[in-house]
Amino acid sequence: MNLKVLLPFQIFAEKTGVSRIVAETPEGSFGLLPHRLDCIAALTPGILIYETEAEGECYVAVDEGVLVKTGDDVLVSVRRAIGGMDLRRLRDSVEEEFLTLNEHEQSARLAIAKLETGFVRRFAAFRDE
Repeated sequence: MNLKVLLPFQIFAEKTGVSRIVAETPEGSFGLLPHRLDCIAALTPGILIYETEAEGECYVAVDEGVLVKTGDDVLVSVRRAIGGMDLRRLRDSVEEEFLTLNEHEQSARLAIAKLETGFVRRFAAFRDE
């Protein structure tokens, strides 16, 4: 298989000769072998595992995203990815960086929620007039 891991503004990894891929979905781990039927899967933050003959088993920490398999091509599109670490450090990175919203994201989401609530209230008042 051919694996391409895409980030919003760059290609994180491009691998050929991939013999298997394991990703994490909301329903649990999801495995792909070369002759599996085409599919799409939502990904949750976790460890993406792929294996090639040249590199062996490789690990990449990924944020939420989507996996699309068409023929021999597997595209993984995620918000963030981290590679080049041992498995323990990658798992720690997932827990620290991907599963916990930083303060900036939390305050931005709170501000958007307040704007949406205010808009809905004004719209309801306008509609009742």
